[in-house]
Amino acid sequence: MLRAFAYGYLTVVLALYLARLGYDDVAIGLVLSAALAGSAAMTVLWAALADRLGRRRSLMVMSALMILGGLLFAAGTSLPVLLLAAFTGTISATSSEVGAFLTIEQAMLPQTAPAERRTWLFSIYTFVANVAQSLGALFAGVFAAAAAANLAGADVFRPLFVLYALVGLANLVVFRTLSGAVELARPAAPRRLLAIDRSRGIVAKLAGLFAVDAFAGGLVVQSIVAYWFSVRWGFRVEELGALFFGVNLLSGVSLLVAGRLAMRIGLVNTMVFTHIPSNVLLALVPLMPSGGLAAAAFLARMSISQMDVPTRQSYTMAVVEPSERTAAAGVTNVARSAATALSPAVTGYAFSVAALGLPFFLAGALKIAYDLALYRAFRAIRPPEERRALAAVP
Repeated sequence: MLRAFAYGYLTVVLALYLARLGYDDVAIGLVLSAALAGSAAMTVLWAALADRLGRRRSLMVMSALMILGGLLFAAGTSLPVLLLAAFTGTISATSSEVGAFLTIEQAMLPQTAPAERRTWLFSIYTFVANVAQSLGALFAGVFAAAAAANLAGADVFRPLFVLYALVGLANLVVFRTLSGAVELARPAAPRRLLAIDRSRGIVAKLAGLFAVDAFAGGLVVQSIVAYWFSVRWGFRVEELGALFFGVNLLSGVSLLVAGRLAMRIGLVNTMVFTHIPSNVLLALVPLMPSGGLAAAAFLARMSISQMDVPTRQSYTMAVVEPSERTAAAGVTNVARSAATALSPAVTGYAFSVAALGLPFFLAGALKIAYDLALYRAFRAIRPPEERRALAAVP
């Protein structure tokens, strides 16, 4: 909740802060790409080391990097410093979990519940995060409006990055309280960088497909969408805060629905059949004739677009060996992070040549292609609880 609250307001203000510092669209895209690339690098590192060095200790180190990133953004103005701050691997441009945090926690959660409750557990996990993100987005608008009375330019947003560092400190303290039950009982022998044997083929296919989806999503990460609404329709910070409060709240509610829907129709079906209509709505956003209708289309899209998140995480953890979960989460998450890191620079270039609708169209088309490919490749590969349910049917 603490991290997600910070990610929620960071999504709204990050690109605007960089613009207030005087950077153009291309430079903003580079900083966002550096944040995503740093996330990918940290995911690789901690996916390989977390089970050997300890999951709690790894999460505490990432929290320390979160403190560093927030302080560098608060104090820095030069592009190299901002790129370094973004590359700590903890700055989120998407409002979602990033880097090692997601990878390690994703591996920890399944061993705390039976398989039949795994998807519901991931739904609760992501629901809590989305509610916190929505509050963070709303907070960004309220804070910026209040701070503008006494501060000007980029200084309006600097205190939010100091707060981000304080959230990192609070995370570090909380991680110290986790019990030893979250650790892997018998870590894999360090004979390879990432210990994946029996699950290698499935992980490779999932990573490739997730990379396509993530590249498409990176074209329209929420920081960029917030900037798009500001440039295209003149939305103020407080209006953006209200919009993304609604976005994250709707997404959060849909996550609870996803858990129940998956119990009825299966994980892969839930991932695909909710994702396709959301991507049609995404492509419609830039075609709307007014800012209000564009916001409505985006809200409609976000009301169903995140239902694949807990189901995707649950499915990945279900179809790999328990001892390979951290590595599998690392590989699939780094595939997503690396692919996403390429996208903001593409969008920044599109914006610089006034092709404001292109990222939405391209993202929608690529995501639909991903959905169809995922369904074709994995509709017959079921997690254990679904196989047991089918076997029990007379």
